[in-house]
Amino acid sequence: MEQPNFIQRRARLIQLKQRREGRERDVPRRKPSKAVFGKCPACGGVTPKSALVRSLYVCPACGYHHPIGAYLRLSLLLDSHSFRELDEKLTAANPLDFPGYEEKLRAARRSTGLAEALVTARGMIDGRSVVAAVLDSQFLMGSMGAAVGEKLTRAVEYAGRTRRPLIICSASGGARMQEGIVSLMQMAKTSAALARFSQAGGLYISILTHPTTSGVTASFASLGDYTLAEPGALIGFAGPRVIQQTIGQTLPEGFQRSEYLQEHGFLDQIVPRAQLRAALVRLLRLHGKEARAHGG
Repeated sequence: MEQPNFIQRRARLIQLKQRREGRERDVPRRKPSKAVFGKCPACGGVTPKSALVRSLYVCPACGYHHPIGAYLRLSLLLDSHSFRELDEKLTAANPLDFPGYEEKLRAARRSTGLAEALVTARGMIDGRSVVAAVLDSQFLMGSMGAAVGEKLTRAVEYAGRTRRPLIICSASGGARMQEGIVSLMQMAKTSAALARFSQAGGLYISILTHPTTSGVTASFASLGDYTLAEPGALIGFAGPRVIQQTIGQTLPEGFQRSEYLQEHGFLDQIVPRAQLRAALVRLLRLHGKEARAHGG
């Protein structure tokens, strides 16, 4: 069940979206449908939306993990009423005057209710204070531009100043092409911030979800002290088709999926969505015991 503070947050975002579109007063009231279903892109199975909600948007037939939004993800991980958003109003500019980019940003904000592709927050997990950052693939495919890089860097630095563990959930198509070299610079910027955080003894848990690709994989997503992933997630730099065309060879079955990467040592553990919070609780407790043993 979603926490009340997230329900209120989502309602406010919907209201703002309607206000921007000038239709706040004429929203048609539809009768709830008795047959609302969701189709699984993996197995083609059809599941009632109510059942999908109860299963945390995991297909009951094949276990496919549907992508979920940043606020829902945070509501599943953080303790009730502990969510406090950071840098909520930090949004992208158009540093290269890329044609049509500002219109795309406005459209993404209207359709998602988000200010940017990244939501950062402080909160608690099992009573332990943490800083969490979650990319939302509904906002321009969770791509990383200057605003995302700045928000993430600020979250890392805040975690360092307050001595909180850092948790980042990635879901991204990579660097944002409309910002060109500025977006690529965020790879170095976020990686440098994490290096300073690590040198100061900070704990960083990276969670990779479907899909995590390109510049995000090549930077902060791969730098965790612990790296977890959801089942079946696509994780890589270039896409499988591009790699296959480049090397002229057939790729192994399951290439770039989380199961393949765990077999080859890239991941520490694959954790189903329903078990993710419990896994984080165990890691935070373990880290707390280690810190006390070393006088931290």
